[in-house]
Amino acid sequence: MADGSISSVSSLKGKVSAEEWQARVDLAALYRLVALYGWDDAIYTHISARLPGPDHQFLINPYGMYFGEMTASALVKIDLDGNILQETPYFINPAGFTIHSAIHAAREDAHFVMHLHTDQGVAVAAQKDGLLPLSQHALIVRTMLAYHDYEGIALNLDERERLVADIGDKKMMLLRNHGTLTVGETAAECWINMFYLERACKQQVMALSAGRENVLLAPQAAQDEVKAQMSRGLGGGLAWPGALRLLDRSLPGYDV
Repeated sequence: MADGSISSVSSLKGKVSAEEWQARVDLAALYRLVALYGWDDAIYTHISARLPGPDHQFLINPYGMYFGEMTASALVKIDLDGNILQETPYFINPAGFTIHSAIHAAREDAHFVMHLHTDQGVAVAAQKDGLLPLSQHALIVRTMLAYHDYEGIALNLDERERLVADIGDKKMMLLRNHGTLTVGETAAECWINMFYLERACKQQVMALSAGRENVLLAPQAAQDEVKAQMSRGLGGGLAWPGALRLLDRSLPGYDV
């Protein structure tokens, strides 16, 4: 990998299609937001974006770059076989390729896929009962949540079939003993899905500090009502412009 610095990355603005550039900017913004919220895990975990067009090509992070320094031009374009499709000084994380290629190949609506290893996400993913109906955030999330059992570090391509079967048509997933995952048709949807999933997990960890016998589960009638109310999903379009303004104030430079 070159010297690993941002200065070693040449700008791709004007050198790729407008559609690809926008996908790059949106994806770089997601990486920066994850860093800003403290959800990153050094250089590990991954967020990807499928590029417009008939080919299953997608963008993923260069292995070795921290999320808080990610830029649109630094992102690496690959295909479903993991082949790098551009000139770049970087390579990719094979575990990230396994998870993301599986979902991009199987789900036409999964234009963006985010996978994290936060403390609270891993904590809930390791709890036998998974995400409990303890909060409004949890009730919302549970309507869109799937589970996938842990099989080890995601280097075995055979796992892709089982991962796809487990997520089905859901927008969110708890990877048991591992972390969280969300998908979205847009960066905005992927972001707001992860925001709610991570917040629900954090709230559960905090609530269970009082002991399982001392927490109040939401009434079943309320759970059913929220499920009916959430039939259209979370969306996220309203929150996304504000998230970008937050980046422009706090961690600018992703869109280069």
